[in-house]
Amino acid sequence: MTTIKDPSLAIDESGRAISFSDFPEDVQLCILSFLTPPEVASFACTSKGFVSLCKSDGKLWFNMCDRRWGSKTQIRKWGNGKITYRNLYQTLSDWENLIGFWRQGGVAISSPLIFFEWGPSFVTGFRISPAKDGTYGVVKAPFLWMSLSPEGQVVNFLDPEGRAEISEDFADSHRFKFWESELVPVNLSVMGKTYFVVEEDASFGARGTSSSGSGRGNNSGVGEDVIGAAESSGSPGTSPDQAVVEIYQYFANRTSPGADRASRRQRRREKERQARRKLEPQHFVKIVDCSPTAARPLQGLWKGIYDDMILGFYLVAYDDIGGISCLRICNQSENFCRLMRFISKQPVFWTVNPTFIESPISPEEENLYTSRIHLRPNAAADHANQHLPLAGNERVSRILRINLRHDLALPNWPRPNPLLAHGRIWQYGDGTFGFGSLQDCFIRDLKHVAKNGRLLDTVEPLS
Repeated sequence: MTTIKDPSLAIDESGRAISFSDFPEDVQLCILSFLTPPEVASFACTSKGFVSLCKSDGKLWFNMCDRRWGSKTQIRKWGNGKITYRNLYQTLSDWENLIGFWRQGGVAISSPLIFFEWGPSFVTGFRISPAKDGTYGVVKAPFLWMSLSPEGQVVNFLDPEGRAEISEDFADSHRFKFWESELVPVNLSVMGKTYFVVEEDASFGARGTSSSGSGRGNNSGVGEDVIGAAESSGSPGTSPDQAVVEIYQYFANRTSPGADRASRRQRRREKERQARRKLEPQHFVKIVDCSPTAARPLQGLWKGIYDDMILGFYLVAYDDIGGISCLRICNQSENFCRLMRFISKQPVFWTVNPTFIESPISPEEENLYTSRIHLRPNAAADHANQHLPLAGNERVSRILRINLRHDLALPNWPRPNPLLAHGRIWQYGDGTFGFGSLQDCFIRDLKHVAKNGRLLDTVEPLS
């Protein structure tokens, strides 16, 4: 057995254990950074000597933030470097669960598939849509930006246009010109870990002109109520209502040179803002199991051809007893999805028996596979002329029997009774798979949307 020779870690002959205070401060901070805020508070109660260390925002709380999120975002840039790390820790803890895939409920006017990822000093939500360039590519369109102002206030903005060029650091509220932009301030109401609602923040303008001392960054404790901080930022009655603001602006404009033009510009902006259609609440549900696992190899988000030969998204899920079902994640504004809306909640395929047919594959099953044409995005352009290329067959590792609906698998097929077709899933050696009905001669090959938390095959939108 190896003997530790470091005298600072030695235990004397009396068996006295080394105290935590004997460690260097950097080692103490490293150890404490693994604790949660309640555990830090409990540890501070064990000794008066640890109180100052646990209150050290620039040391302990920075280390806690950096250990947990330092590899994902730039900790020092949040809030333009002016907020407390204790406040940042609480905010990032609340937002961490947003990272990943979500699906918009109801009828979405654009792509309902949402992906959140870390930015340098903000969190960005993207709408993910299939590329229209004849490949498996996907397009990321940012629509939601979340950050902290230098005063420690949460600022959330929605971009209805999905402009990719907006990449400013939202922590610097002095450089961000809200009134000159088309971004919409919003509130996020998070309910549990799998649901949130986005609603327009009608009070943003009034809050923007109030004292900056009401931010969360002034909190002295983790999770302290923002309302209490806001109430302490001024004496009762000092927050002017809209009528008082208008009276003040009226007299100020009469005495300020050039104020008449500024007043007209301000009124015009107010009218434009009020004339803008009110943003309807948007509801989102998290896609928890978005990637395959060893026990559930087909689980997750996939992309492949729809019946109109356009690339789309599929969601494959397992139930509690091992059954498998697949749904489309469809943009209801597109023509195909409008036609298919009446069956949009019906599975594309399903099975109650997830047992695969393993190798060696029988000649009959092998013939079912080799006699089929692979439907892929690069085949869409030739579909109108009925010249679908026969792609090189991937190595099939195993096969699964499935059921399909005739009106989903074969839209133009005369409807039998019952509306049921049999089919197969052919899983390939790389973990991807294709599926098809026994009543036609096609295989729809599906590819991963993301892997290890990163989107695959992202491309620029076509101009």
